[in-house]
Amino acid sequence: MPVSSGVHAALVPGGVIGNGRYRLLAKSGADARSNAELWRARDGQLNRDVAMTVLLGDLADNEAAARARRTVERAMHAASFTHPGVSRVIDVLTPGTGIRPDEGILGMVIAEWTQGTDLMDLIAEGPLPAGAATRLLEPLGAAIEGAHHAGLVLGADHPQRIRVTSDGRLRLAFPGPRPDAIARDDVKGLGAILYLLLTGRWALPGGPQGVPVAPTGPDGSVVAPNALHPYLPHDLSSVAVRSLEDTSVGGIRTSAAILQVLDQIAAEEAQTSLIPAVSSKRDDDDDQVVWTTQRPRQDKQQKKKLWISVAVLAVATLTVIVWLSVQIVGFFSDEPSKGGGPTVVINQPGSNGQSAPVPTPAGPVQPGQIGVYDVTNQPDNANQASRAVDNNATTFWRTDNYFQQFPAMKPGIGLMASFAEPVKLASVTITSPSKDTHVEIRVASSLDAPLEETKVIGVANLSDGQTQIQLNEHDPTAHVLIWITQLTNSGGGKNQTEIREILYTRAQ
Repeated sequence: MPVSSGVHAALVPGGVIGNGRYRLLAKSGADARSNAELWRARDGQLNRDVAMTVLLGDLADNEAAARARRTVERAMHAASFTHPGVSRVIDVLTPGTGIRPDEGILGMVIAEWTQGTDLMDLIAEGPLPAGAATRLLEPLGAAIEGAHHAGLVLGADHPQRIRVTSDGRLRLAFPGPRPDAIARDDVKGLGAILYLLLTGRWALPGGPQGVPVAPTGPDGSVVAPNALHPYLPHDLSSVAVRSLEDTSVGGIRTSAAILQVLDQIAAEEAQTSLIPAVSSKRDDDDDQVVWTTQRPRQDKQQKKKLWISVAVLAVATLTVIVWLSVQIVGFFSDEPSKGGGPTVVINQPGSNGQSAPVPTPAGPVQPGQIGVYDVTNQPDNANQASRAVDNNATTFWRTDNYFQQFPAMKPGIGLMASFAEPVKLASVTITSPSKDTHVEIRVASSLDAPLEETKVIGVANLSDGQTQIQLNEHDPTAHVLIWITQLTNSGGGKNQTEIREILYTRAQ
């Protein structure tokens, strides 16, 4: 949805919003995909600067209001995640709770202000050398990897949401992922930011106005950075392009894969110091140190230093290429992503790393592993899945809280269990306090089988306590999915289900 052409009177420097608490200082950008404006503001109560993502729209537009609520909800979930590569969320506001209904604002995400400079200012005078780009990008990549392990999506896929810290690191300064953003979008964003640093061009839809768009080849794929600038290392150029590919063979789908190459190149480039920190004073910033984009003065001494740096860069780049030429073959030759399939984040039921015991011929059977199965790449509380099969009814796995029932935000959420060998089950018993949760028991051919390829063998509405679900006849299987299609509604827009224990019983 594009940003509204009508500018609210308060959304100008000096304007006051949020029931008079926040005074806008300077606009940092806009994300048209979320109908959001990005501002630096002053918190009048705590007397500090903050980064504000302001979601604009008409409160009477139910779809726009729902999308804004989802963005605010996801930002709240991310508030517990802390990492130097992400600005900490300190507050969220919605109409009626800090926002007047007549302000034309559907939500606000307030985060701590990141001292430094805008990413777009950094590349204003041209692309950066490979070593500098990798050092800048590594902290952001590590933050994305950490967030994905925690089951979170950051929304780091727009350049105006990123700032450069005073010590020369990229940081997500304006949190608040789009309501439909998935983990794959963060990976694409990381690749697009690398592409931007190397070429000065943006390679994803919805970029800022005035930023050159990345060129594409006859097949529609983005042209590699080293085709534009031949001096760039082939492997780094390849990482940028393959991160942008969706599900084709050789595409990169995780931030860990990007970090593997960034780490190697950054290690080789650590001694070159291609972008020194300099003292600077900006009219709109109180920072004492920023990363400059100014070109060096053209005196003989600086020319000599520049040529030495270029020579060191050439030697280091050659070394990296030789080393990575051996490593990259195996790195990009991993089994290709299946594309379009669900995310399954696995937890081992135990912490000792041992394999599940060999099941007895009949009776209870323990899965070897269990994980959250999600077709939108937004798994709920993925790190808690093992609590559902730990034989301890005082621990639990719980879904996120949803303002609307499925399928408003996603078609459902599930727990996928895998067994050491194919089993034929007679029943599944679920212990839960979440009355009226509707579940389907499905068998699958693999951990990440598409939902439409799974088969329903039992259905039930959970009671408060234990619910035994008798299963239909089925072939032995190693993968069983507990698929939730309706959550327990506790009123007040709270739709959430808790599962304390799952008992799988083998048939005779």
